[in-house]
Amino acid sequence: MTTETMSVDQTAIAHFFAKLAYESDVSDVHAALELGEPGFVLVDSRSRESWDQGRIPGAIHVPTREIAERATKLIPAGTAVVTYCWGPGCNGATRAALEFAKLGYPVREMIGGFEYWVREGFAYDTAWGPREPAADPLTAPVDGTSCAC
Repeated sequence: MTTETMSVDQTAIAHFFAKLAYESDVSDVHAALELGEPGFVLVDSRSRESWDQGRIPGAIHVPTREIAERATKLIPAGTAVVTYCWGPGCNGATRAALEFAKLGYPVREMIGGFEYWVREGFAYDTAWGPREPAADPLTAPVDGTSCAC
């Protein structure tokens, strides 16, 4: 099929538009956090042990099972939320985003999770102090330039 014979697939357009409305990637989240006022609260939905092992600076810790009970005490109603978990092999951020959506929060899931935050070479905190990993050349340009996607 050539581009001349392809018709516009409205279902595909709606699908990808919705994905962009409800997902963000680690580079976009990092860029927003670097501005100092990102316009959202970043929520780590993993266990205490995972949080201690490593978390994104500026994130708050609300395990998924505690969102219904604690969210309204920690995050004002109507505040945008971005959730993350371990990585693309884990749907914990999706479950956390669902819990926030049920409470009426505007919410996005950070695709790639903590794994890709670290693999892209972004600094993170641990219970033992901050870490600054090198970028993984399979996931991000190692010279610090943007992938320009």
